[in-house]
Amino acid sequence: MGPRPEALLDGVLESATVHTERFDAGGVSLAVHTWGDADPDADARPVLLSHCTGFHGVAWRPVARLLGEAGFAVWSFDFRGHGDSDVPDIEYDWLLFGDDVLAVVDHLGLGLRPDLAGVGHSKGAAALVLAEASRPGTFERLWLYEPVIFPGDPPPGPSPGNTLAEGARRRRSTFGSLDEAFENFAAKSPFNVLAPEALRAYVDHGLRQRDDGQWELKCPGEIEARMYEMGSAHEGYRRLSDLACPAMFVSGADTNAMPAAFCQPLSERAPQGEFQLAPGLGHFGPMQDPDAIAAAVVEFLGA
Repeated sequence: MGPRPEALLDGVLESATVHTERFDAGGVSLAVHTWGDADPDADARPVLLSHCTGFHGVAWRPVARLLGEAGFAVWSFDFRGHGDSDVPDIEYDWLLFGDDVLAVVDHLGLGLRPDLAGVGHSKGAAALVLAEASRPGTFERLWLYEPVIFPGDPPPGPSPGNTLAEGARRRRSTFGSLDEAFENFAAKSPFNVLAPEALRAYVDHGLRQRDDGQWELKCPGEIEARMYEMGSAHEGYRRLSDLACPAMFVSGADTNAMPAAFCQPLSERAPQGEFQLAPGLGHFGPMQDPDAIAAAVVEFLGA
């Protein structure tokens, strides 16, 4: 299989049609993805998908497809530092990711919808909490898979050189082709647990071709590492008590990241929080078993 041009982003991807555009969000350009024929003015309930650190909005492809088939209008986006969004040379305070969520909501005109739902994974789930706490009433419901929110008020603070950060700095970043990248990640943890469709989406949108023909990660290892180092420095824990909407906190039963003993207390701090355990899933549950995740989201949101 030969190189895939950037034009692939606007077309049919494994039976899920996506249109990608960029917009200015106050000095940073963000990429937003519209799945199928999603329309902010249509009757279908809108859902915004929010991705984890190091990934991007197109990695939600199998979940987006299933939610679309269930009758929802679906969007996702690339946080700053990821995918086709700008990659500023900053320290990546996680409050900025909450700002990105609100910028996308405003750009799409979804802030006018009283039934907007947010579905987030890891950092993306924490960003939804920060966004809703900052602007109560933005979301009618939140479904949060293992949000990276550390107990503590004030928060623990930055953790320079932590294990995840150093792993990101060591990760291989260039490949001869997209297929070579796919085969490399499919053989290594944590990517080896991803469903093939999700991993293919991660690779196809997560790398760009350089002038020398090599393919490199759009989210550089150093940038991803800075995000991990700032993950324990945001005020998400304090802001949980400000959530004005129902929020489902989900932990994978086999996770090594945010186990039930860590995640369930977060749900108890949110005024309308609930907790759910996802059998057989780890931290990458949304891309590990998209069918189970989509079914859980549909059940929480209502068809």
